[in-house]
Amino acid sequence: MDASPTPLDLPELADRAGVSIRTVRYYIQQGLLQEPEARGPGAHYTEEHLDRLLLIKRLQKEHLPLSEIRKAIQSGAAEAAIPRSARDYVRSVLGKASAPMQVSSPPMMQQPEEPVRSQWERITLAPDIELHLRRPLSRGVNKKVERLLDVARDIFEEDQ
Repeated sequence: MDASPTPLDLPELADRAGVSIRTVRYYIQQGLLQEPEARGPGAHYTEEHLDRLLLIKRLQKEHLPLSEIRKAIQSGAAEAAIPRSARDYVRSVLGKASAPMQVSSPPMMQQPEEPVRSQWERITLAPDIELHLRRPLSRGVNKKVERLLDVARDIFEEDQ
């Protein structure tokens, strides 16, 4: 990008970066982007803001979550945070070596595992308050849920 001294207003910045105005404001709120040099209608942004937005978009295309992008930007290692593949990202998160895996032939097709059947149960604790459970639960977890329900019902009955 050429570093033009012309300041950008918010709509122009968002348009040039290919994001919405709301996204720019959200990134500022989340600490991904610096605040503008002035506030209110006179707020203006620089080419650095545009470069940062383009970097964030590039990292998002690599499927990095905003929390990882924030860490990379704050540590100054944003460029190094761009993995070569999703597999490299998963390895970096899991703390394994990030060397790319060489696959000479396609993997063999595996039979999909039979899905575990489950059912959601909705338990009303009070008006407008519900607890959602995925059944079946283990015996130990089921006992804890029963204790939780007893306590919750006691709490909500106190208010009546």
